[in-house]
Amino acid sequence: MFSNKDKKTEKIKIMDRNVVAKNTTIVGDIKSDGDFRIDGTLEGTLVTNGRVIIGAEGFIKGKVEATNADIEGKFSGELSVSNTLTIKATADISGDVVIGKLSIEPGAAFNATCNMKGAIKELNATNDKKRRSEKTA
Repeated sequence: MFSNKDKKTEKIKIMDRNVVAKNTTIVGDIKSDGDFRIDGTLEGTLVTNGRVIIGAEGFIKGKVEATNADIEGKFSGELSVSNTLTIKATADISGDVVIGKLSIEPGAAFNATCNMKGAIKELNATNDKKRRSEKTA
């Protein structure tokens, strides 16, 4: 009646989600492959291959390296996001930022030095094409 042959096996990708809860303070360095949500305070370094989410009441002071990031709260320090950084209207960011793509909602405070890696690569590729066509002409 209940056979394993009748059931379909589905692959479900479970992404680790780590949470620093409200009213929690962590001082130190964190390294992970999973996503992180910060609703409390982190003073130190956070390195992840996943997404970093800073909640509306979250605060990070230090260095963050991530694939993607969504910021609603406060960040101060060095932020390196290889893909997309999304800054919500309630965000307050200061420091040095290196990103692939940037999205900022109106009302956000963004007082940082910003380098966009993707734009530099595209600009270099365009300049290389121009140089090649000039040499062949």
